[in-house]
Amino acid sequence: MAEPVYRRVVIKISGEYLAGSRGAGIDQATVDRIASDLIAAQKLGGEIAVVVGGGNMVRGVEVSSRGVSRTTGDTMGMLATVMNCLALESAIERHGAPARTLSAFVMPEICELFTRGAAHNYLAQGRIVLLGGGTGNPFFTTDTTAVLRAAEIDAHAVLKATNVDGVYSADPKKDPAAKRFERLTHSQAIEGGYKVMDATAFALARETSLPIIVFSISEPGSIGAILRGTGRGTIVAG
Repeated sequence: MAEPVYRRVVIKISGEYLAGSRGAGIDQATVDRIASDLIAAQKLGGEIAVVVGGGNMVRGVEVSSRGVSRTTGDTMGMLATVMNCLALESAIERHGAPARTLSAFVMPEICELFTRGAAHNYLAQGRIVLLGGGTGNPFFTTDTTAVLRAAEIDAHAVLKATNVDGVYSADPKKDPAAKRFERLTHSQAIEGGYKVMDATAFALARETSLPIIVFSISEPGSIGAILRGTGRGTIVAG
């Protein structure tokens, strides 16, 4: 079995993806499939941490447009990411692998507080680590959280799981002439305004020299394929 190209990674999964065809909430079949893929990828010999969004439950920007302050709305969204992490943790353990949720918020009755030391220890123990609560601050996306946590835990790459197989010049579902990129620099990704990740995340990845691999999570086994270096995706680096 091929060794992973990246030994320690942070995988970013959108909350919306966990909703499956439901559009909102948690689709258990989708969560179970992702859990199985994460376990299979870990068995390649890597260490895996996961940042999950909260958009299937609460999006801070949308809530703030309805009369709630942006700060409160973002806090609600960060709490939603913890719920998604707990759902994914439960699915991973139900499939026979150890997992641990760490949160940017202090909530000892529910999960442990994120620290670099705790994350390093659980990864070394062979646990899949779920990172909830965003950065713990409003106005920062979970894309930025993924890059921040990757830098903090000395990860070798950030894997951005999407519904398309890389970065395109336009939405390939709307524009059949959209060009797919095999590789981009962080600066090109920022200057191109590609919406697959926000500019703050790309800028932080550039500053910390972290590669970002954008790939489709739609196919079973796609996470492991990216780790082995055989999957289809766009590499943003340099």
